[in-house]
Amino acid sequence: MPGRLRDTARGAFRDLRVPSGPPPRPTRRAWRFDVLTALLLGVVTVYYGIDNVGVVVVREIAPGTERVVLARPSGPGGLALMVTLAAVASGALAFRRHRPLAVLCVVTAATLATPQSVLRLTFYAFVIAVYSAAVYSPYRVATLAALPLAVLLVGTSGNSVTPIVPNEYIALLILIPMVMAAVGLRTWKLRTDEGRARLSALEREQAEALRRAVEHERARIARELHDVVTHNVSVMIIQAGAARTIMGTSPEQAGEALLAVEAGGRAAMTELRHVMGLLTMTDEDGDEDRDGTGDLAGHEAELAPQPGLDQLDTLVARVRNAGLPVHLTVTGPPRPLPPGLELAAYRVVQEALTNTVKHAAGATAAVTVEYRPDRLRVEVTDSGGHPTTGTGSGRGLIGLRERLAVHDGTLHAGRRLTGGYRVEALIPLETP
Repeated sequence: MPGRLRDTARGAFRDLRVPSGPPPRPTRRAWRFDVLTALLLGVVTVYYGIDNVGVVVVREIAPGTERVVLARPSGPGGLALMVTLAAVASGALAFRRHRPLAVLCVVTAATLATPQSVLRLTFYAFVIAVYSAAVYSPYRVATLAALPLAVLLVGTSGNSVTPIVPNEYIALLILIPMVMAAVGLRTWKLRTDEGRARLSALEREQAEALRRAVEHERARIARELHDVVTHNVSVMIIQAGAARTIMGTSPEQAGEALLAVEAGGRAAMTELRHVMGLLTMTDEDGDEDRDGTGDLAGHEAELAPQPGLDQLDTLVARVRNAGLPVHLTVTGPPRPLPPGLELAAYRVVQEALTNTVKHAAGATAAVTVEYRPDRLRVEVTDSGGHPTTGTGSGRGLIGLRERLAVHDGTLHAGRRLTGGYRVEALIPLETP
């Protein structure tokens, strides 16, 4: 039991020394105000002390009989005492924000040392010190222990002959707190109104940010759909046209072209199902099988990862089956990349090869993927040919630039001096 009490006492003593918040950092304006307050109160109290040196208060006990009931300090010693006490108590208030608890201790000691007959000399400084310690002291435990003790000691120091607060000031003592409470209530109301205005502005900003996020997401989905549909449908159109042309003379080759159309359609459905899976929330038990592929296929499509650079061989093979000779070159040691970055690089190759199939029939293409220490370089070139469809809208390249901008990448596209077209993407990478 003694050991437990000793540990409790040590913990309480440790809590007294631990601040519960950051130390106060008064501004220059606050410093000036505190110094001015200390100076003004010092002048008033020193004047009070000088004016009351040697004053004797007598009381009439009976007609013709008087008795001395109060004698205030007199002589040079009494004057020096009262001036010193007034200067110490008032001067300490200049540090009431910087060292509130120390100021409380100093002013309390000065107040207790003040004779009861002139207790007004330091009492008002004590009131300010108590307020400052309660408001500004970061040592909350020590402050809560010191305040009641200081108030109790000083509160029992007065006497009935000379009250600490003169009777003519009692009305002010009541009215001043009321005025301060009214001002505080008004300030609180103004701050509440300002807080509501800031909250409304924040809600509007959040709504605007949500609207922009929705627009950004719609644009991203539109890019995904464009990349998926344009590539696969373009390949399917080329293969279907080739099958129609040679169906009468080469049925076997026409069948192979139709198989390529079927493979392209399946690839398009897989990617579309993945994109649509990002837009809908599925219920394990309540979903309706609308596409006829079965729940298992739907779940497999949702769980399938987005295409990346490791699937370039499959993409190039599909384009070769469409009749476009493509050569793939990968230089540098491949390394894991963020999924979003790999998807952006994959879409660059897909869009560039799709444009070659649509606008450069009879050409050959080359795909180069170069892993550098500080960036990823993706280049797709073709030798030029004649278009098989009309002029494109240019949205594909715009979407690619937006994709790459997310990763601080750049896209350069244009005709080559030797003929054909070139698309190059540069994406910065973190240094391994």
